[in-house]
Amino acid sequence: MTNYLVPTRTHFDLVVAAYRSRGYTADEAQAAARFSELTAWHGIKTHNVIKALHLDELFGSKAGGCRPGAAIEKLPGNYKAVARWNANRKLGQAVAFEAMDTAMKLADEYGIGAVAVDNAFHYLWGGGYVIDAANKGYIAYTCCTAALAEVVPFGGKFPTLGTNPHSWAFPTRDIVGFPICIDWATSTVAMGRVQQFAREGKPLPAGCAVDENGKETTDPNKVKALLPFGQHKGYGLSLIDELYAAYIGGSLPTIRNRWDRVPPGEKGTCCFFFQCIRPEAISGDNFAAGRSQQQNVKAVIEDILGHGNEGAMLPGQIEAGAAALSARHGGLLFTKAEIDALAQIAREAHFPFDVGKLKTVEL
Repeated sequence: MTNYLVPTRTHFDLVVAAYRSRGYTADEAQAAARFSELTAWHGIKTHNVIKALHLDELFGSKAGGCRPGAAIEKLPGNYKAVARWNANRKLGQAVAFEAMDTAMKLADEYGIGAVAVDNAFHYLWGGGYVIDAANKGYIAYTCCTAALAEVVPFGGKFPTLGTNPHSWAFPTRDIVGFPICIDWATSTVAMGRVQQFAREGKPLPAGCAVDENGKETTDPNKVKALLPFGQHKGYGLSLIDELYAAYIGGSLPTIRNRWDRVPPGEKGTCCFFFQCIRPEAISGDNFAAGRSQQQNVKAVIEDILGHGNEGAMLPGQIEAGAAALSARHGGLLFTKAEIDALAQIAREAHFPFDVGKLKTVEL
């Protein structure tokens, strides 16, 4: 399959130009560009700049769900290892990078650090933030409420949950060559995947989504709601995000980012939660056979992948492989459909983007 190679500098400048054209500050636009580079570098097709700007178009700066130039209000609290923020609808990527950085600093001081964020705009791919933290030596976690309630609860028929992802990453680069990263939406597929399949003209796998009549469909253009993965299990994991948000300050899922349905006194924003742990802070200092903590983690992973399981993959391995591919080719790889979308973004931002000058790669 033919892919197009976009230099990282060109991509960064294009994303900055796109966000600046929508009124975002230089710092916000650069955070968006940094994040979008992370997604493309790791082969994340569902939450790249195309998805990010699509969300901004529908629910963000043009709809009032995101406010360019907003300032984070850092609230006082009684617990030194926990920060509480009101994001005031600031760009989600900018908030998320700063929140994870804060969680890391808190973990440096207290062994563990958490940041709870209210009144946020969706931060897109949680895996990017936790992989970044794990590469710096932390056990990292984040979850958020997704932009819209578009998932039907197990046993129900109306979408009342977000796709609500969970993202964990562990500092295992020195052990397996990359951070182990467990990152998923709690629906069978993310809505970004549906949009990707529609863009590429591909059918969805069975068991992912339903149409406007509540009947299962594999046509991405007919999808009206998604199904939770693992039935009751995905439902429960999605519910965790909604409950975290409810404790932080989030409101009713069915009106989230549906600004025409948010009555006076209600809220339509997302919530974020971030946590970082220093691995040595949770060590019991009693590892078998005289192993160090690092040696113990390595032994556990080798045991799991042994016994004939050598062909099994570790979570994060696909993303690590995509990152290696980006590094090998010296840039970011996009399909023809994605390049067409990037060219449209460039036109809207009045950014020079000559597709004819891009190198192609057969994958």
